[in-house]
Amino acid sequence: MWILVMFDLPTDTKPQRKAATEFRNFLLDEGFERSQFSVYARFVNGKDAFQTRINRIERNLPEKGDIQILNFTDRQYRDIVHFSDQGRRAARKNPEQLVLF
Repeated sequence: MWILVMFDLPTDTKPQRKAATEFRNFLLDEGFERSQFSVYARFVNGKDAFQTRINRIERNLPEKGDIQILNFTDRQYRDIVHFSDQGRRAARKNPEQLVLF
């Protein structure tokens, strides 16, 4: 399962820019990787882990701005069509999952 965090945060004043930077750094510290400037993605193992991440994000929200969070399956992630510099990029690969016996 994947989490996609999209946000539009105000950056008009110095405190707003600081809050936006702190939120981006929080996402990076939580293991998200930047897909675009205000779009971050992370793989999680199941709905419980998804809810845990949502709770952590909620505790670290900036005062102002819009934040939207989506979740989708490995297959949906793999099927994302990605264009860059007017060319189609290779399909994304899901991370390998560790199996313990």
